[in-house]
Amino acid sequence: MAIRHFGYQPQTIQTDNGFEFTHFQDTKRIHAFGRFCQEQGIRHQLIRPRTPRHNGKVERSHRNDNVRFYKHLSFYSYDDLIRQMKR
Repeated sequence: MAIRHFGYQPQTIQTDNGFEFTHFQDTKRIHAFGRFCQEQGIRHQLIRPRTPRHNGKVERSHRNDNVRFYKHLSFYSYDDLIRQMKR
């Protein structure tokens, strides 16, 4: 939904190996996030496990995103997010 709303298709999304992004310990299962990326034609790049220095760029990106986007919008629920994205 955000991709359609903003009209921008990312080529790559880089994440850590958190459970919200991958079944890192179970390579036979594809995570819902990975499936979403595949369906959208987005490359999901995982940082190397136990290398927090690689996550520094991601955290900096989150800080920049916060300044440019999230700071200006508040979502109180999933339904509220959907409502605001339809505007």
